Amino acid sequence: MEEELKCPVCGSLFREPIILPCSHNVCLPCARTIAVQTPESEQHLPPLLHSRGPAPPAAAAAAAPGATAGSAACLDSECAAGAGGDHADKLSLHSETDSGYGSYTPSLKSPNGVRVLPLVPAPPGAAAAPRGAGPASSSLTCPQCHRSASLDQRGLRGFQRNRLLEAIVQRYQQGRAAAAAAAKCQLCDRSPPEPAAVLCEQCEVLYCAACQLRCHPARGPFAKHRLAPPPAHPGAPGGDGGGGGKGAGGARKLPTCAEHDLENYSMYCVSCRSPVCYQCLEEGKHSKHDVKALGAMWKQHKAQLSQALNGVSDKAKEAKEFLVQLKNLLQQIQENGLDYEACLVAQCDALVDALTRQKAKLLTKVTKEREHKLKVVWDQINHCTLKLRQSTGLMEYCLEVIKENDPSGFLQISDALIKRVQVSQEQWVKGALEPKVSAEFDLTLDSEPLLQSIHQLDFIQMKCRVPVSVPPVPLLQLEKCCTRNNSVTLAWRMPPLSHNPVEGYILELDDGDGGQFREVYVGKETLCTIDGLHFNSTYNARVKAFNSSGVGPYSKTVILQTSDVAWFTFDPSSAHRDIVLSNDNQTATCNSYDDRVVLGTAAFSKGVHYWELHVDRYDNHPDPAFGIARINVVKDMMLGKDDKAWAMYVDNNRSWFMHCNSHTNRTEGGVSKGATVGVLLDLNKHNLTFYINGQQQGPAAFENIEGVFMPALSLNRNVQVTLHTGLEVPQSVKQPKLPNN
Repeated sequence: MEEELKCPVCGSLFREPIILPCSHNVCLPCARTIAVQTPESEQHLPPLLHSRGPAPPAAAAAAAPGATAGSAACLDSECAAGAGGDHADKLSLHSETDSGYGSYTPSLKSPNGVRVLPLVPAPPGAAAAPRGAGPASSSLTCPQCHRSASLDQRGLRGFQRNRLLEAIVQRYQQGRAAAAAAAKCQLCDRSPPEPAAVLCEQCEVLYCAACQLRCHPARGPFAKHRLAPPPAHPGAPGGDGGGGGKGAGGARKLPTCAEHDLENYSMYCVSCRSPVCYQCLEEGKHSKHDVKALGAMWKQHKAQLSQALNGVSDKAKEAKEFLVQLKNLLQQIQENGLDYEACLVAQCDALVDALTRQKAKLLTKVTKEREHKLKVVWDQINHCTLKLRQSTGLMEYCLEVIKENDPSGFLQISDALIKRVQVSQEQWVKGALEPKVSAEFDLTLDSEPLLQSIHQLDFIQMKCRVPVSVPPVPLLQLEKCCTRNNSVTLAWRMPPLSHNPVEGYILELDDGDGGQFREVYVGKETLCTIDGLHFNSTYNARVKAFNSSGVGPYSKTVILQTSDVAWFTFDPSSAHRDIVLSNDNQTATCNSYDDRVVLGTAAFSKGVHYWELHVDRYDNHPDPAFGIARINVVKDMMLGKDDKAWAMYVDNNRSWFMHCNSHTNRTEGGVSKGATVGVLLDLNKHNLTFYINGQQQGPAAFENIEGVFMPALSLNRNVQVTLHTGLEVPQSVKQPKLPNN
């Protein structure tokens, strides 16, 4: 709001603001500085500025005798009274609606930067008065809209005083002064801190004068920081929460009429759009104008302003939301820029890696070709050297034979020597003394197309220029694919240098028996874990990507094997609140004398599973129950009393099987401290069997059971047991694995 309270001329808060005919405001002292005085001889106006009616009498009155040349016209009533009425301003510009506006033509500029009404030639026949010979009139140009208006005989007093704006400025100054007194320096070591003198808008820190000189000097990187007065807070007088329309001096003085100092405003002239007093209606120019009650027009204009403010408020709200959107856009652009830079670096690195690998392959080919040529040449050198040595030796021997003078001896060996020489000569056949390979390499690398492609490498606008095609085949990351118990985890990624967009992935899994694939995941993630699979089963998995153009091809199929045996613990999330778990959820007891149920973390629907429970504490002959249950079993009574559990409950002498609160197969033999209870769930044969200390307890407890079951136990505070899992089925009861269908 502070910008609305500053004068457009001096840039400071308004002092005695007046309302110009164009509805803009300026300080009264500033109005005196920007008013321009023009001799009457140069006051000829363009025809379009003349009023349709006769000129006002004040504008046609002659200058008083004795006026000195070059005297300045006074600007307000006080100055006019001191210099005589004849020296007052006598010309007023009138538009066709008598608004007081003058036309504006770009022309000269006054020293303070305010444009001045241009000079107009005198009409024909008018007497040319010497410069400065007549009295001067004054005109005022609005510094905001540059519209000019001449002052009448009242000078600047002819403009209405904006008392409402003056009161708002006064409240604002009081609130700012109170806030400045209340704000404390945030860097002071003293207690209490000194009052803050300035606020750095960049650092968002309040400084007192001493701390500002010490910690925030006006040089170096702080030179461009903007220091502002401490902000006003809502509790300060004149702020958002104070004032109530009253200044420091009590109730505001009611404004009086500018024409009649002793009269208060009581009516509103609709024609002139200004408040008037009763005397103005009786004697002044408003007597024939349309007037209305001041209070009624006040409420009407307030309602109009409030309605207009609602529209501005809506636009301001939209602007704030738009700014938030732009800031989010900035962050998104920053993040996308970093992502694209990383992608570009990765793509260029991939190109460099591919080029490096191809370079290594080509170098290998050159090396092999060079080694081949060298081998051929060395073999030829060795062969030729051997033959040359043999031929040279034969020649030397033959020359020695020729030197001998024994004819009979010569003839004995001459035939053989002649044959040997002929054979040696025949060995040097045509081409024997020519190299088998050339020194030149018949390898030519055509790199020009690749260089052209590199030079033409640039970004493409996939959405605009290139039609989007389906995504390529995803690549399974086998090093990240794994199994745990009856769950599998798969990971995949898109191939590098893939320009086709991807909107999501579809992961498919078979039933573990080589059956049909089914969708188990659809989404944007590239890592997925599937729980609740069968133990000791082999699953096939594959994935494909999709976008707006369609679904891409499947990846290669990966084979995953779930665990042969189940590793699990007691489940704290599903246990009754009286159950107490310890030892990493492998040991269970209870806080209640009543039986409470706890389940295991594994669920079985297929295969043969065996686990044991060791009795750590057994006091006062309780009846713990061991078995299996559905996930929705009742947990505040003994296991087996409802239709969701199948159990064996046992004391220190005997045991019973129980389901739906039906007790069957009483068997001698109980448990005590240190005993071990085994549970064998064979879902291939659909039966449940119990063991105590390695011996089967009675017949098969339950048969024809189907569905999904979880290990279960019920006990009270007199019993504590520890769970042991991941056990192989004992050999005496182990069943052969059924072949997959």
